[in-house]
Amino acid sequence: MPAANPPTIGVLALQGDVREHVAALELLGCATLRVRRPEELAACDALVLPGGESTTMARLARTFGLMEPLREAVAAGLPVLGTCAGMILLADRVVDGAEGQETLGGIDMTVRRNAFGRQVASFEGPVEMAGLDEPVHGVFIRAPWVEEVGPGVEVLARVDHGEAAGRIVAVREGHLMATSFHPEVGGDSRVHQLLVDLVRPRSRAE
Repeated sequence: MPAANPPTIGVLALQGDVREHVAALELLGCATLRVRRPEELAACDALVLPGGESTTMARLARTFGLMEPLREAVAAGLPVLGTCAGMILLADRVVDGAEGQETLGGIDMTVRRNAFGRQVASFEGPVEMAGLDEPVHGVFIRAPWVEEVGPGVEVLARVDHGEAAGRIVAVREGHLMATSFHPEVGGDSRVHQLLVDLVRPRSRAE
């Protein structure tokens, strides 16, 4: 996609660290849109589901009439990056979810909600991630991890030390990506660039 016509990347703006994601995307030259309504979602070339509290985000999405449009967009091939709570929203299955927990689904994975902080201590540190030359700074605070993935899911990152060594913390399935951690922290936009890269082949196909 030419620089003169940058993609419009939405950030679901119902709750969570919206501002930091917007800043990371604008650093890449993207047009950004804070998404609170179905018509705003329809204007996006890709979407970020930020961190926050997954049950609250799902409840607000239903209140704002966004839950079904979001599910339809995911099913229709909209590139989406889910971070922390956003990872839970993209999961087909959730362990330790709240009663009545709803997700959008889309990634054939089982995530454990609040694994960091409940199963093992929260922490932060470098994470080696497929597709990136240098580690990203991973912040895992009350974050999920991935218990298992289906055969079509690519594992992008695992924790390589400590109590959580070996746990899956970043995945991709087709047009959908998810991380347990917050890639927007510290002004690093490389994970967001991976999302932008998913927009280009989709645009050519259309």
